[in-house]
Amino acid sequence: MREDRDITGDRLITLDALRGFAVMGILAMNIVAFAMPEMAYVSPKAYGGETSSDIAAWAMGFLLFDGKMRGLFSILFGASMLLIIDRAEANGQSPRAVHYRRMAWLAVFGLCHFFFIWWGDILFLYASVGCIAFGFRKWEARRLIKWAIGLFTLGVVLTSLFFGAQLFIAAQADNPASPMAEAGRDVRDEYAKIDAEVTEELALYRGPYGPILDERLGSAANPVVGVLMTMLETLPLMMLGMALFRSGFLTGSWTAEAYRRIALRWLPPGVLLTLIVGWLQWRSGFDYIVAVNAFMAWAGPGRLMMTIAYAALLVLLIRRAASSPFIARVAAAGRAAFSNYLGTSIVMTTIFYGYGLGLFGDVGRWTLYLYCAAMWAVMLLWSKPWLDRYRYGPLEWLWRSLARGSLQPMKKVAPAQ
Repeated sequence: MREDRDITGDRLITLDALRGFAVMGILAMNIVAFAMPEMAYVSPKAYGGETSSDIAAWAMGFLLFDGKMRGLFSILFGASMLLIIDRAEANGQSPRAVHYRRMAWLAVFGLCHFFFIWWGDILFLYASVGCIAFGFRKWEARRLIKWAIGLFTLGVVLTSLFFGAQLFIAAQADNPASPMAEAGRDVRDEYAKIDAEVTEELALYRGPYGPILDERLGSAANPVVGVLMTMLETLPLMMLGMALFRSGFLTGSWTAEAYRRIALRWLPPGVLLTLIVGWLQWRSGFDYIVAVNAFMAWAGPGRLMMTIAYAALLVLLIRRAASSPFIARVAAAGRAAFSNYLGTSIVMTTIFYGYGLGLFGDVGRWTLYLYCAAMWAVMLLWSKPWLDRYRYGPLEWLWRSLARGSLQPMKKVAPAQ
């Protein structure tokens, strides 16, 4: 979602390729949200969890992708934001003006994405949190990391307390001696409505565009609520991205041994914690209250550890294969990540929603990965040829032109013979 050059104008292929892997990885989880009712993303009990193979597909997604690619995307957003701020300062521009114009237009894109294309938008979230992250731009890396970990921990504690309270109260429903028995039954009744909501979603998204748009317009507060609920996850990740960019981690400047050490330090505990959280959900029979607690709170620490480990492993891969055609295509997909992200939403909603092919709720979890792989192929096939000819992806060009208040040159100038 960024044009990543250092202040001398040279491309930073590591950032480009990392973003390419991230935007592709995000689809590996979003594909469920495109093709099934919203709660199916959180719990296979809600939809698409009828067989052992369905549960296995959910488990693989939960362990490998859920939150990790979004986390990596958020880290890279923070890094690229800082890069653009540095470049603006080097060019004698106002970093504040450059940054806030970009965030304002990104928020507009995000709202259009939410209302007119797909409910799972993250662009408005990034724009909103990016405005706050600007205030930390001058902090040194160590301070950014300390505060990021502190804020992330605070977020996990607060969400654990909030959703854990629901879990505790619901457990009192079967204890007639408890003064909270009635409140517990109320909580359970609220979560019991999820099954009816799933049925309503199936009917809605298998139908025409008009009712879908009406439903989105009636949920106008959702983007703001989303910002408030995920602020203490997204802001720390952006701050970590700023720190990891400042330290040279994200630009591939560390030694191979240092990257391996980071991966070995954080991947095993991250996997272990994620497996425990997944086991707790399975053991509960994917109870909705447990699943929401797991998704919103318990999985947070493991996600963060695995996200950092993934970043280290991917940097190693990119450095080792930097000259390969595959990494060149992944980097191009990353340079056009804004276009690929929104383009994916357009393609997938057209495939699954009723105004397109109408496959919503009709494709199993394992089969969805075939759609995912096909879209990855599209990203890799179109991005590089386009960027060989043009300076920016289509939506990157539009965003840049709007933020600068004038049409930007699009076609590359052929070198003089």
